[in-house]
Amino acid sequence: MKRVVQILLIFICFLLQCTLFQSIAFAGIVPNLMVIVTSIYGFVEGRSDGMIAGFISGLLMDIFYADFLGINMLIFLYIGYVNGVANRVFYPDDIKFPILFISLSDLAYLFLTYFFGFLLRARFDIGYYFLHVILPEAAYTIVVATIVYIPLQRIIYRLKTFERESD
Repeated sequence: MKRVVQILLIFICFLLQCTLFQSIAFAGIVPNLMVIVTSIYGFVEGRSDGMIAGFISGLLMDIFYADFLGINMLIFLYIGYVNGVANRVFYPDDIKFPILFISLSDLAYLFLTYFFGFLLRARFDIGYYFLHVILPEAAYTIVVATIVYIPLQRIIYRLKTFERESD
């Protein structure tokens, strides 16, 4: 039941990112809900569930957007792992720490996307990419994360308590 809801929640966030948020894109920039949901699973559930969420999120991104399979899976897998390590110092009531980690995760994702997508193809204009893609997307993701964080966290916590009660 837990895995089914996890996959369903990730798929809903992916659909929202591909449909609804495309229509409210700001200068062609869309917030990265996949980073948000992967980070939240890492914070709340730990490393293994963060890695599973990252794997599923990365697989969806690779299937629908990437030129080849694997890069996004690997990046999101590491994002889930790092945020899962932060689970030990995570306090559910404090929103500043998760928002900081979500923003750092998004920045890492964007820089690695630049590295694998552009730098290895001899496109060296990182200044343009930083000002026109990285900063706006990171800012937009932070704004959306502050809105979406608490409802997603509560859904995951309720699922966690429901699973404990059923055991």
